[in-house]
Amino acid sequence: MRNAIFTLAIFVTALLAAYPGQAQVSFGEATKFNDGWLFRLTDDSTIVNPAFNDSEWRKLRLPHGWSIEGQLSPSLASCTGYLPGGIAWYRKHFKITDDAARHYIYFEGVYNRSEVYLNGHLLGKRPNGYISFLYDMTPYLKEGDNVLSVRVDHSRYADSRWYTGSGIYRDVWLIAAPEIHLAQWGTGWYATSLTDRQATIAVDMEVQKHIVTREKLELSATLYDAAGKQVAQRRTRVSDGKEGITKETLTLKVTKPHRWNLNDPYLYTLKAELLSNGKRIDGCETKVGLRTLDFDPNKGFALNGNWMKVKGVCLH
Repeated sequence: MRNAIFTLAIFVTALLAAYPGQAQVSFGEATKFNDGWLFRLTDDSTIVNPAFNDSEWRKLRLPHGWSIEGQLSPSLASCTGYLPGGIAWYRKHFKITDDAARHYIYFEGVYNRSEVYLNGHLLGKRPNGYISFLYDMTPYLKEGDNVLSVRVDHSRYADSRWYTGSGIYRDVWLIAAPEIHLAQWGTGWYATSLTDRQATIAVDMEVQKHIVTREKLELSATLYDAAGKQVAQRRTRVSDGKEGITKETLTLKVTKPHRWNLNDPYLYTLKAELLSNGKRIDGCETKVGLRTLDFDPNKGFALNGNWMKVKGVCLH
């Protein structure tokens, strides 16, 4: 069987257990947006109206789930812990106080079938309860009071094999960004070769341009070891300034790479930056672990050339 080289790419923003204060976004300036929300377990189509009277609603801080607050009942489904689902609304009043050109709202998870409105305008719907999602609020923001309204429909409560809860059960983030920024989920990497002497890493970067520009746009990728020492760097010109998304790939070469393994989970840090006329306008960081995975029908599995047992099963 042909051996395949794989790489482990771990994004800092996705490691919530290790980095609880960072957002799962790869562009702009992200600020937690969990405080000052209002909640009511009800359903009313007029709630999307910014002028709707929510003065009597419950005040809370996200993350929040309402099922655990409900009454246990043997008539409900065992897969939900015998707790109720239902339909509820969340609202938040806020003002934009910075001068960024664009603002996004990012939900790490809402269970489930959510609808998000800003000042009465539908930003989008998301049926799944586990996948994070992001909306551009820029076209509908205004000076002064803005109102986000989120409808969460978990009326089909017996929809899982385990307890899911109901509500905005993960963090929410407000993202401020310029008109030209790195695209969300647009920065990634993979190793094209890995030996004890050298690793070659391809870094894919996408630039989101909401306006046409004649400025000199460049992308920079810099790799640092665990001690913070620079070990590789590459810079390239963005191929065009047209509106839309432009993708570029940069190649980094690392001499004598330190491999990731079970006893020594070594991670590099990849710093990606977007520059306009030589000035940084956006950036993100990503953790990088280098390793090889080999699979053979006779020998089994090898990590970095060391054959070992894979323990555990996926049972469904």
